[in-house]
Amino acid sequence: MSPRSTPLVPQSLVEHAVATSVSDDCIAIVRDQTSANLRWANNTLTTNGVMHGVSVTIISFVHLDGGVATGSVTGSASDQAQVGALVDAADAAARASTPAEDAHPLVADAPDAGDWDEAPVPTDIGVYASFAPALGEAFGRAGAAGRILYGFVNHEMTTTYVGSTSGLRLRHVQPTGHYGCTAKNTALTNSAWVGGATRDFADVDALAMDEAVATRLGWGERRVDLPAGRYDTILPPSAVADLMIDAYWYAGARDAHDGQSVYSRRGGGTRIGETLTARGVNLYSDPSYAGLQCAPFALASSSSNDASVFDNGLPLARTDWIRDGELRALLQTRYSAGLTQQPVTPAVDNLVLEVDGATSSLDDLVAGTERGLLLTCLWYIREVDPQSLLLTGLTRDGVYLVEDGEITGAVNNFRFNESPIDLLRRFSHASRTAPSFSREWGDDYFSRTATPALRVPDFNMSSVSQAL
Repeated sequence: MSPRSTPLVPQSLVEHAVATSVSDDCIAIVRDQTSANLRWANNTLTTNGVMHGVSVTIISFVHLDGGVATGSVTGSASDQAQVGALVDAADAAARASTPAEDAHPLVADAPDAGDWDEAPVPTDIGVYASFAPALGEAFGRAGAAGRILYGFVNHEMTTTYVGSTSGLRLRHVQPTGHYGCTAKNTALTNSAWVGGATRDFADVDALAMDEAVATRLGWGERRVDLPAGRYDTILPPSAVADLMIDAYWYAGARDAHDGQSVYSRRGGGTRIGETLTARGVNLYSDPSYAGLQCAPFALASSSSNDASVFDNGLPLARTDWIRDGELRALLQTRYSAGLTQQPVTPAVDNLVLEVDGATSSLDDLVAGTERGLLLTCLWYIREVDPQSLLLTGLTRDGVYLVEDGEITGAVNNFRFNESPIDLLRRFSHASRTAPSFSREWGDDYFSRTATPALRVPDFNMSSVSQAL
C-alpha cells in the first residue's frame, strides 16, 4: 500500500489539507464518529450494530477584487489521497465563486487546544453493558403483562478536529445518546411512549422505562373522545422541548433584521430589548451546562443567514436569548452583528428554558388541574406563519384527560396550532427545569435540552386527528 493511501490519524488529514490547498486560506474540519445502536420490536431485540466513519469538510478562501470568495466541499475520507480530492474540489469552487457578503478575517485566537494531539474517542456496544440485560428483563415483564415493546437506542462519539491556515487548531469530543420506547397493548389500540437523552447510558434504566410506558398504557384503558377546541393543557418537558427548539432555530438575527420573523420589530430592525414573554422566563444556551456540554467554539461547514464559515473557531460562552422575559440576543454571525449593531452571538448546540421560582413537578401540575389535558409528545411540527412563529403539528402516543387533579383516561389525538413565543407569554404554571428530549427533533438534530413542564390554559387543539 502506498504512503498516500495509508489511513492516517485525523490530525494528519487536517494538516495535509491546509498544507496542500492552493487557495489563499483554508479551513479543514475532520469529524471521526462511531455509533452503537440496539433496536427491538415485539419484545425481542432485532438488530444491533457499531459503525465508524470519517467526514471531512474543506473550506477554501480566495481573495478577489471586491472581497473574498469561498468554496466548501464535504465528503468521506480516510487518507491523504481522498482529502486531496476534496481540497482540489473546494479550491475550484472558491475560484468559481463571487465575493462572500459575510467575509471577515479568519479566527486565529481560540480556546486552549492542548488536547489537539489526542486520538479520537470511540464508543462501542459495551456502552449498553447495564442497559441491555435490564432490557431483556423488561421484555419478560412486558410479555407477561400483555405489553408489546418497540424501541431504539443510539450512542455516538464524535471527535472533531478543526485546523486552518490562520493557525487554528481545535479538538472537541461530543458524546450523544438517546433512547425511545413505544408500548402497545396486544390489540394495538393503545399506545404510549417515553424517551430521553443521555451522554453515556449510565443513567438510563430499562426497567424504569418499561414501568413508565406501563403506567401510561394503564391511563389509556379508558377512552374518552373529545372535540377540537381550546383546553387547559399540560405540556411535559419533552413537548416543551419540541416547541422551544423551533423558537431557537427561527431566532436568526439576519431574518429578524429583514422583517421575516417573530423577532422582527415593526417598522424595521429586531426586537432585541423588548419584553417578549412573561417575566421570569429565561431561555439560554451554555456550552458548559452540566449534562448538556457541547462544543465551546463555533463550527460551520457552510455559510447561511445564521452561520458563517469565516466564524469557525469563535469561542462560545453562555448566551441569554431571553432573560426575565426580555429578548436579549439572536443568532448572530459577525456579519449580521454588523447589520444589527448587536454583539456577536453564534449558535450553541444546547438550549435551556427556566422559569424563575418554579420548583414544582409535572405531577404537581397535574394535581392542580381541575379539568384539562396532559400531552405526551408532539410530532410532524411545521411552521405556518413566520411573523408570529405559528406552528402546527399533531399529538402522538398518548393524550390524557385530567379531572380533579387525577388522570382518568386517554383521549383522541389532535392537530394543534400554537406559537411557542405566545405560549411563553400566557402559560399559567411551570415546573422546575429538568433534562428533556424532543420526540420530533431529538433523534437526528438537537438532543441537548433542559426544559420545564408548562400548563397553558387555552392551548389550541384546532382539529381532531385520527393518528394513533
